[in-house]
Amino acid sequence: MILLEQKLSAFFDLLKSTKSLSEKSLMAYQSDLLDFIKFCKSKEITDELLLSYVKHLSAERKLKNSTINRKLVSLKLFFDYLYQIKCIDENYYNNHKFRFRQDQALPRTLSVKETSAILDHLYKERDNSNSEFEKWVALRNLSMIDMILSTGIRVSEASNISLSDINRQERTVLIHGKGKKERMIYISCNDTWKNLLAWIHFRDVRVLSTDKLYPNRFGNPIGIHGIEYIYNSIKREISINQASTPHYMRHTFATNLNANGADLRTIQELLGHSSISTTVIYTEVSINRKKEVLKKYNYRNKL
Repeated sequence: MILLEQKLSAFFDLLKSTKSLSEKSLMAYQSDLLDFIKFCKSKEITDELLLSYVKHLSAERKLKNSTINRKLVSLKLFFDYLYQIKCIDENYYNNHKFRFRQDQALPRTLSVKETSAILDHLYKERDNSNSEFEKWVALRNLSMIDMILSTGIRVSEASNISLSDINRQERTVLIHGKGKKERMIYISCNDTWKNLLAWIHFRDVRVLSTDKLYPNRFGNPIGIHGIEYIYNSIKREISINQASTPHYMRHTFATNLNANGADLRTIQELLGHSSISTTVIYTEVSINRKKEVLKKYNYRNKL
């Protein structure tokens, strides 16, 4: 077991140096493989052990297919590595074709009313600030959350924006996306742009150790968990879906673009999706919304 855990540590060092993975993805890989190592219980890795583990995930733990598929991706990479360094005699993973149908859950969104409630709350926080520090936090939160709502960028992308990424003349922001892919976004909403400029103007009243646009209260770059904490604090204080996450804001942006006539290729580019197949899911949300509206408002239903 100790040996396998040591191999896992070396494997992660390799991933960090050779693949463009986010911190969140690395944590997921680590969690998945530690789960596998725990299941092994110091047993020798064999073909039978691998099959037994996959059966354990499906039949005994009854995990979602999406969760199992993610764990299988982690296992494939790890088995490739173990075989490459001659830790196993055979790459047992390649002996099988595991097929678990991918769950296709529709993206969850916020209503217009909920989105307005979030912004109203942030404006009140700004207006009711009683100290310079409270105003600093309020302006940051308003600009940061409004940026995500208005552009659909990922939370990780919001945390990674630097001051040098902002072009004031063009009203654009350079976004550093997944896989080190960059894209330029335009701030179309005047209020979002004003909130951004107000934050930049007030940002440096505190001593900061970072050039990132959105630092935490200690002056360091704010992380994903920091933004999640802020969002969760907001939703506890106002009447919105308490099960919602910051990613709902990205889904809401994309869904409304589609519902209002934007084509899929443009939405794909705005969201930074590598494949348009990832973007297609927003058309299904739009269709479901159309069904709801027609069932409720179509006069023909009542004739």
